[in-house]
Amino acid sequence: MSIIIKPIVTEKVTKESEVLNRFGFYVNKKANKVQIKKAVEAAYGVTILSVNTMNVRPDRTTKYTKSGLISGKTNAAKKAFVQVQEGETIDFYNNI
Repeated sequence: MSIIIKPIVTEKVTKESEVLNRFGFYVNKKANKVQIKKAVEAAYGVTILSVNTMNVRPDRTTKYTKSGLISGKTNAAKKAFVQVQEGETIDFYNNI
């Protein structure tokens, strides 16, 4: 089971990484905080101080088209935000 799916690279998370040393990841929905901490430490070689997780619900959408009403939804996901020890950093672009 792969714990880390992909890093979150947005303006908000990038600012948090510069100011607070917090980095975001999409992770497996069944992973817990201990597993996430071990996976990030093993993948990036950093010391993790804290792990915060959140489950993101799927968004439902409805579109009116020529052929009728089309409804759909996005996938549910789990996000993890890890705080790295002061002086250490994670470089996503070297590990891709």
